[in-house]
Amino acid sequence: MDSQGGPYLNQRALCSLLGAARLCQLAMGCAVIAMVTHSAGFSGSQGVFCMAAWCFCFAMSVVVFFLDATRLYSCLPVSWENLTVTCAAFATLLFVTASVVYPLFFIQSECPYAGCEVRNFRIAVTVCSILGAVAYGAEVALCRARPGQAVVGYMATVSGLLKVVQGFVACVIFGALANRSEYFRYVATIYCVVVYAFCFVLTVVVVVMTVCRRTKAVCCMTFERFVVVCTLLEVLLYLSASVVWPVFCFDTKYGSPWRPSSCPQGKCPWDSKLVVAVFSFVNFGLYVADLLYSQRLRCVSPRLSPNSRA
Repeated sequence: MDSQGGPYLNQRALCSLLGAARLCQLAMGCAVIAMVTHSAGFSGSQGVFCMAAWCFCFAMSVVVFFLDATRLYSCLPVSWENLTVTCAAFATLLFVTASVVYPLFFIQSECPYAGCEVRNFRIAVTVCSILGAVAYGAEVALCRARPGQAVVGYMATVSGLLKVVQGFVACVIFGALANRSEYFRYVATIYCVVVYAFCFVLTVVVVVMTVCRRTKAVCCMTFERFVVVCTLLEVLLYLSASVVWPVFCFDTKYGSPWRPSSCPQGKCPWDSKLVVAVFSFVNFGLYVADLLYSQRLRCVSPRLSPNSRA
């Protein structure tokens, strides 16, 4: 017991649905890493990505669980609720991506030369990775803002969660741009890259401000209005990039609307350009949805007094 008469450990972090979800995250993450290093194995850039994603999420879950169980998060100058739901949402996306990439590149219907044991371990890794993604998704669902709640963090709202997805999709775009996309050939495609980078930075700034509790007046406007203004700007910029990029990559005057037959698999610039084009439209849709939800964002129930702000 501490000096105030309460227990040293946070019982809610251990004996609750949220605690059970985090324990499941730790168990699945540990199982995946152990099986991959033991027998399943990984190779190439795809395998390195999957292993890095699993290790990063596991380390992040260990830190979050330890700080929550010991209440040491109170010593950090951050909004703990916003930080944890942001980490959980990002980890969900990483685990889902790894759960798709790993079996796609490492599981075959026939047993490889190493025998069926390796294939079986890789199948088990995929199953545990999917369960880990479900556990992280469960934490997001448990922390998500619901109607009638008095006070809730911005990152737990639909708009806040969309910010995490937007940043993740932008990282996918950057990965495709770095993989022989030939974006430097035209000024218009360079403009698109600048748009992707600017919108990503703006999204990260909003997330960091929320986590660090810098949600007071920004440039003579409220934080909610600042978010709406930034989102509107991002919608307009992504709209222009979503139109310009396909024209300068797939029009017959600048490129090819069809994939060249001589293009090597995994090293084809046309594939990278297609990925950028598709995810540009995806992120444009996410920013439009974010703008619509930001207009209706309510962190406080209408029945509460105006002084009780989130």
